[in-house]
Amino acid sequence: MTIDTHIHLYNPFRPEGAPWPDPGNELLYRPTLPVHIKSQAIPEGVTGVVVVEASERVEDNGWILDLADNYEPFILGLVGRLEPDDEHFERDLARFAANPIFRGIRFWGRYFVDVEEHGLIDKMSQLARHHLVLDVNFPHDNEEGFSTLSTRVPDLTVVIEHVGQAPVNGERPPEAWIERMRRAAENPRVSMKVSALMEHCSEQPAPAAVDLYRPAFETMWELFGGDRLFFGSNWPVCERAGTYARCLQIARALLAERSESEQAAFFHENAARIYGLSARS
Repeated sequence: MTIDTHIHLYNPFRPEGAPWPDPGNELLYRPTLPVHIKSQAIPEGVTGVVVVEASERVEDNGWILDLADNYEPFILGLVGRLEPDDEHFERDLARFAANPIFRGIRFWGRYFVDVEEHGLIDKMSQLARHHLVLDVNFPHDNEEGFSTLSTRVPDLTVVIEHVGQAPVNGERPPEAWIERMRRAAENPRVSMKVSALMEHCSEQPAPAAVDLYRPAFETMWELFGGDRLFFGSNWPVCERAGTYARCLQIARALLAERSESEQAAFFHENAARIYGLSARS
């Protein structure tokens, strides 16, 4: 059983269009719908996905939820997009949180510049009370704000996306990166999503040679442990670096020498627990 916790669904040819990706992006400017991810994921043994919303338009969250509710049980969860500086944040959070498929939100690191702005502390407390998750690209330039938020909202579950922007080059990540991640990992409610691993590889297209990825991955394991790491592909963006099949091939090779229980935790149990996912029929 494998859960892919980081895919993007959109259709730039809907009447509403899609604010991302740019029409000039020949690889990504295409419909990415459940039928497309299933055609790649199911043959690789993936049993469900978590959609991460790339659009800042509030109602695009509803479009994904409608897809999941009405047509597609392969979608186990949605990490939506709500901006803390939106005057309707609380209203929209309550509205979407009523849907059990809605499992969290994502926003960019600029909000960590000053966590006292936009009522961020209170809004993240509301997120925690709804038992929802905050997905973030780790804000390297605003680490102090990230730390303050973690301290002020101790019940907030945080997932650091995209391997925390770690360089992947066959070597152990730089000590500065390790220290940042070690401080983040001191909070037991902070986890790391091993997504965009191929995209962070120093060689492009990303090769299958697992030793190129192992030092960075083993460092993540050392910092977060086997109960706070889990898999995500970043499809379709991962296709800039390699195929969806290769993405899973690399992840499975990295886990090959781990125990069956550790593999199960990485590929589905941790994600199910942290996001609060349930199988759908």
